[in-house]
Amino acid sequence: MQPSTLYIVATPIGNLADISQRARDILAQVDVIACENTRHTQRLLSAFAIKNKTLSMHDHNERQRQEQIAALLKEGKSVALVSDAGTPLISDPGFHLVRHCRQQSLNVSPIPGACAAIAALSVAGLPTDRFTFEGFLPSKSGARQATLTELAYETRTMVFYDAPRRAIDTVEDIVKTLGGERYVVMARELTKTFETVHSDTAENLLAWLQQDPNQLKGEMVLIIEGNKVDPTAIPAHVVATLKLLLAEMKPKKACAIAAEIHGVKKNALYEYALAMKES
Repeated sequence: MQPSTLYIVATPIGNLADISQRARDILAQVDVIACENTRHTQRLLSAFAIKNKTLSMHDHNERQRQEQIAALLKEGKSVALVSDAGTPLISDPGFHLVRHCRQQSLNVSPIPGACAAIAALSVAGLPTDRFTFEGFLPSKSGARQATLTELAYETRTMVFYDAPRRAIDTVEDIVKTLGGERYVVMARELTKTFETVHSDTAENLLAWLQQDPNQLKGEMVLIIEGNKVDPTAIPAHVVATLKLLLAEMKPKKACAIAAEIHGVKKNALYEYALAMKES
């Protein structure tokens, strides 16, 4: 372990056996552990007989704590940052702290480990060569539908966090915005006793959830198949404009201009442009 270092430490998302030996060593050796919830983290530390100082750092006090933690690092102390579960900063606090430390040329080092989004993606059976992590879906239906609509033409696999208690409402919104045939994977309670990974079309997944209330508990990762672009669905006059623009400028700019001229989604045009280039 190095002095004057902020360690970003991944912790288990359910099964305590998933913590690495290196993570245990770092948590035991640093001068202080910054965490979202001190009582929650204390239970983890107690499970491994780690006795160390903890400091609360969450969404509401992160900007204040960053100065305090930076000062500790400048004194030669070492600090570990943990979230309640998984890898810090992935839809959890820590971004402002890490940026602040890096801006001051302080050492920041990752201690890799569990991450619910990556764990779910690895067993989803959807393409993993290109994917996008979208974090938590909005809790209100209107905002959630707006977010999903913006991603309607996204061709990469999409990974979300969501609360199982609103899973039925979320999948209903997926059916409304993306269509009932869009393939969806729900990964719930990963690494825990009631781990469930269920995949089907959005329409069938909705029916399954409505029939089994037990699936509306715990923590959930939602993975949605990317849009399968059909070049023939792009009108001929739009394609003609795009081809003229592609002859004069880079694809991204050409697609943006063509999309603005004709009022179509630029993502769909960009995928068409890539398909043209590959062929």
